[in-house]
Amino acid sequence: MLKDFLLKVIADPVDKSALEFLLGESTLKNKNSGTVYSIKEDVPVLLPDIKQSRKTDLHNQFHSEFNYAEHYQNDTANFDYFKEDESAATRNERSRSREAIISKVDKQYELLLDVGCGSGWVAKHFLQQGKKVLSMDISTSNPVRVLKEYPHANHAAITADVFYLPLLKESVDCIIAAEVIEHVYDPALFIEKLLEVLKPGGKLILLTPYNEKIKYQLCVHCNRPTPESAHLHSFSEKNLGSFLPAKGISWQADKFMNKYFIKLRIYNLLSFFPFALWKLTDRIANAIFKKPSLFLIEITKD
Repeated sequence: MLKDFLLKVIADPVDKSALEFLLGESTLKNKNSGTVYSIKEDVPVLLPDIKQSRKTDLHNQFHSEFNYAEHYQNDTANFDYFKEDESAATRNERSRSREAIISKVDKQYELLLDVGCGSGWVAKHFLQQGKKVLSMDISTSNPVRVLKEYPHANHAAITADVFYLPLLKESVDCIIAAEVIEHVYDPALFIEKLLEVLKPGGKLILLTPYNEKIKYQLCVHCNRPTPESAHLHSFSEKNLGSFLPAKGISWQADKFMNKYFIKLRIYNLLSFFPFALWKLTDRIANAIFKKPSLFLIEITKD
């Protein structure tokens, strides 16, 4: 059964028309167009029947296609996002980055959208805080698994594409997209589409590698260069403004997670620090060594 709060905010991904829940058929239908969307284990699959191939500079250079929807369906099928990281350094980095994101979510926000929900850590944390969470991923399997892992009256999930976002305008209070924007073909459009569904005063929180030097490898399947970890873009203070709208927002960015903490294994000691003390220590280290690895971007809609 679909949650009431989900039915109030979802819309057709193409024309934004209201969707009717057909209980007997377990589908959603656009009365205007007649388009029917399936529901998989309480997760609406709201992907438009539109060719998903999009090109970046990389794909133009090597005359290749990028079907990102298919790519991330296969990615989820081949990699377990729920598997615990084996590296202590990776576990520490992930834990601290999540604390940084959590610290930016205002208490008054009620409905959170988790874009690229992965293992569902956003739902796990914020459901305990009494918030409603909408877990979203372009894959069909991750949202289903996240909803099963964290069953709650305030938790719903959808399979959807940010570039055809099936949500009403100004319908969510806060959006979290952790380590997603570096993978998309058009970061500016990605931000634009998310801001459309954000309420005035709401916040879009983005986490991405800071000033990453993208490395390339030769793909064993197609014999063409492919970026490591499928990262297509790198972000820093120098280029961030080019991806943001010229008006209607305010924003700030913070770089953190000093690389020397990992190289020198200082994270073992710092793991005992409360977040506020860790953050101060990290800020001092970055002021001295200037080696941050992560970029946290807050965009508030006017």
